[in-house]
Amino acid sequence: MEYLVMLPGPTNVPERVTRAMITPSINHRSDDFVELYEECVNNTKKIFETEGDAVCLSASGTGATECSVVNLIKKDDKVIIPINGEFSTRLAQQIEWAGGQAIRVETEPGVNATFDQVKEAFDNNKDVKAFYCVWNETSTGTMINYLDRIKDLTSRNDSYYVLDGVSIVGGEELHMDKWGIDIAMTGAQKAFACPPGISPICINQRTRKYMEANPPNTMYFNLPRYFKYYDEAKHTPFTPALPVLYAYREAMRIILEEGMEKRIQRHRTCSDALYSGLSAIGLTPFAKEDSRSTVVIALNYLDGLEDKTFRDTLAKKFRILVAGGFGNLKGKVFRVGCMGEVNRYHVMRAISGIASTLAMMGYDTDAQAGLKTAEEKLKALES
Repeated sequence: MEYLVMLPGPTNVPERVTRAMITPSINHRSDDFVELYEECVNNTKKIFETEGDAVCLSASGTGATECSVVNLIKKDDKVIIPINGEFSTRLAQQIEWAGGQAIRVETEPGVNATFDQVKEAFDNNKDVKAFYCVWNETSTGTMINYLDRIKDLTSRNDSYYVLDGVSIVGGEELHMDKWGIDIAMTGAQKAFACPPGISPICINQRTRKYMEANPPNTMYFNLPRYFKYYDEAKHTPFTPALPVLYAYREAMRIILEEGMEKRIQRHRTCSDALYSGLSAIGLTPFAKEDSRSTVVIALNYLDGLEDKTFRDTLAKKFRILVAGGFGNLKGKVFRVGCMGEVNRYHVMRAISGIASTLAMMGYDTDAQAGLKTAEEKLKALES
């Protein structure tokens, strides 16, 4: 029996996408590659809703975020960034390693910085170069819900707006151009339901012009080089991960066949069912209600419940994979992914397996209450 992958990434991969990787090798300087890559670029732009450029990097999501930093941030540039978990902390560190000054808007894990707190940071830093944010902080199960309002702040002095959407693009609403976002990126192994290895990054025209006028001191993540190769021949400057690129193309075909509006609603419905169902069996969400992610559900451990024993039992007995906590949250929370293919089957099996594992470990849980509660929420999928 195969694993049910309920991680914050990688996620379950549809058979169509897996089969797409079983393709004879081609020359990445051929017409065959142009056909493949051009479709990948165009469909990426559709999903991000941008008229700008898209580059499909052969890299992890961290590679895409680093790419954004080294191409935009210069020595002493001021960058405002909300911090409330592991990945926003890492991004701030990348900014500082590039020579920038990270102005951290810090909140405790599980709580997002408010829009007013971000506004205050802009009020106090008139010369800010950029605003960076981790849209979905998978380490704490939180999600920023005011992305459409940030352009009101960045437009004050034409500062740049950069969105780390590594774990959520394709699973939540995104209008890159409409929201005034200059750079956005994701990881294909998350809500796109693709194997790891491709991380697209989108850049609007004004940001491209800046990068071309101020090229970075890097080779592999040199975006002006990618722009040039695509403009001239629809190629990439370096050898791409071809099998995963085929998978990425197929994953996007599935996304567009489903339709973004329907896909987003499916993610939200399944998230609601997981939060409600898991709460009904006696677990409590870690993130505060107004900060909760729709694609990663972080849950507090019950008193005395040992992290490794719980997750190992869930994996071995029920073939369900969930993630533990990061850093200071290690052993205190576990995290359930709700992204990609997620549907009724994934939700119901996850709740059932988690409830059964807790019962095996001596905890009094009401599995039937959890399943019944989730089932009520999942009726929205039928409408």
